[in-house]
Amino acid sequence: MTAEPRTLDTSPAPSVGASEKTLRVLEAAILHDRFTDIVEETGLAKATVHRILATLVEQEFITGDSERGYQPGARFLGVAGSALSRLDISAIAEPIVDDLVREVDCTIHVGVVNGFEMVYVLRADSSKPYRMGSRVGLSMPMHCSGMGKAVLAAWSPEQVDRLIADVGLPARTDETITDPARLHEELARVRERGYAMDLGENERGTVCVSAPIRDHLGRVTHGLSISSIALEHPGSSIEQFAPQAIAAADAISHALGAPARR
Repeated sequence: MTAEPRTLDTSPAPSVGASEKTLRVLEAAILHDRFTDIVEETGLAKATVHRILATLVEQEFITGDSERGYQPGARFLGVAGSALSRLDISAIAEPIVDDLVREVDCTIHVGVVNGFEMVYVLRADSSKPYRMGSRVGLSMPMHCSGMGKAVLAAWSPEQVDRLIADVGLPARTDETITDPARLHEELARVRERGYAMDLGENERGTVCVSAPIRDHLGRVTHGLSISSIALEHPGSSIEQFAPQAIAAADAISHALGAPARR
């Protein structure tokens, strides 16, 4: 039997509307200063890009020209500043955390860096009959908590040494890392695999796997943890949820405007 010849789709590609073109050019001009890079990024004709850029400059969303390059303008910076000041990570993270709880049925925490401590800003409980001892507003050391180590892994060795010099590495349990060299080794492992674990280091009988959350500048400012009790997840079995922790933390990072991972 002879196969029928395949027909080519000759219908025109969907046109790009004026609003989408403007948004493409605005985003490209924020990310690139050279006119040629903006044209390449948008995939639009030079004349179209030039016309839109002129309007954006006139309206002060960007500043500059094709010779000097383009930069974010006063109006854009004002809007961006207002938006950032209104960001509430708890509200942003809550739907992602709720989905994660349903998926793994463990307690989920989100914490923020506060000096040399982590502070819980969000907690969502599993359907299990037990409850963790954590609560929103409670602080914990960074060196012995999963979220803390996920954040510390993004710090330079000098910053970590400053933490050690200022607050030390006090033992919370027999499992707590109290030796600076061991902590640096642990943080190197966290950087390599992209997540941290706390196997009874902060509180005896509790375990967690944690991943870093990045802000709009790519800085690691928060952490997310999937937590349980050692009786239910003995040894390092909580590590099975590392992919889910990373995915949820990345989703929150994206919602905060973090640049894509390279």
